[in-house]
Amino acid sequence: MYFSNKYKMSSARHIGEVVILFDCGGLKLKKRDLLLFIIASAFLGVSQSIDSSVFNNFLHDTFNITVSQRTLLEFPRELPGFLVVFVSGALLALGDVRIAAVANILAAVGMMGLGYLSKDFGLMVVWMTVYSMGQHLFLPVSSSIGMNLADKNNMGKILGRINGANTAAFLLTSLGTALIFRFVKISYPIAYTVGAFSFLCSALLIFNMTPHKEKNAGKRFFVKKEYTLFYWLSILYGARKQIFITFGPWVLIKVFNQGVTTFAMLGFIIAGIGIFFKPYVGALIDKRGERFVLASEAILLIVVCMGYALAGNLGLGIENALYITAACYILDQLLTAAGMARSTYLKKIAVEASDVSPTLSMGISMDHVVSMVVPWLGGLVWNVFGYEMVFVLGALIAVTNLFITRYIKIAEE
Repeated sequence: MYFSNKYKMSSARHIGEVVILFDCGGLKLKKRDLLLFIIASAFLGVSQSIDSSVFNNFLHDTFNITVSQRTLLEFPRELPGFLVVFVSGALLALGDVRIAAVANILAAVGMMGLGYLSKDFGLMVVWMTVYSMGQHLFLPVSSSIGMNLADKNNMGKILGRINGANTAAFLLTSLGTALIFRFVKISYPIAYTVGAFSFLCSALLIFNMTPHKEKNAGKRFFVKKEYTLFYWLSILYGARKQIFITFGPWVLIKVFNQGVTTFAMLGFIIAGIGIFFKPYVGALIDKRGERFVLASEAILLIVVCMGYALAGNLGLGIENALYITAACYILDQLLTAAGMARSTYLKKIAVEASDVSPTLSMGISMDHVVSMVVPWLGGLVWNVFGYEMVFVLGALIAVTNLFITRYIKIAEE
């Protein structure tokens, strides 16, 4: 009996040691993957800064398009967002990590095509669509990867840290872009080459992460009633987002005659604040909850929309109106950090862990159904009633979003 008990105790001790070693190894692997993903996100910050700084001016300078043409261009640009649920579903067997790497390679190819193969408007649309598919394919899996690298109680913190690294790189690139375009006047193809190279670096880093596949990877796309509120939040985000993506920059370009340098400097300011703001929002999600963060976002968006609408009609002069509009542009860009709360909300209410990535993709597809329609309607409103009315409608969308956030409930809270 003594020998038996001693043997059992010894076996239990050895099993415990194996479990501890396994857990430590898993923890080290998780930290390694998190570090790789943070660095990959920083490289993405470089590419995203170049895109946001030059794309609208690239369209204006190269093709001299009108407001109506710019709004119609949003349909092919946003179409990949609608299709992403089907494309990511087809690639689901690869797992989130491999899909993220493929997405960045696709974005790199599209960006190079924009820079060197856009000989006419039609070809530009083709390469823009390829680039957009890479961007949209990455969106849902990036949130899923980030949350898988976090513990249950610090998802916001980890997502904030990842976004903070992305923003720091965005800041430095925006400053460099502003200085280069001001003093050197480099061509758009060269700028896009740098962006494509950064996408490839990000893809390489992600390829070196540990592949992650959910157990029930057979479910490619679906709609569940349990996620109805998440779907509505996604749809309203699509409407709100597209107003600012399309019409916010176009107000600065068409109404205030601003160029690449201005957008690069605005990007620098946004990134400078965002380095601290995004991790703060992530921590706020963990501390105060998703409902508080998303409601706060909606209230601030009402202010931003009315600022856009009223800036040029307050009799403050063109320069002050420009400053108010630029401030609205900055605040709106910062508020995109609240998107982390939509992702963590879904993660917390998920019926099964394997639902998260497909449902994030479904949310993006739903928001892009709206995104493809809003620019066209907004363009009509701009032409008939003026740009101010576009943002008045944006304020109404923000009010609706505020109302919806009242229904956010998480069992733990």
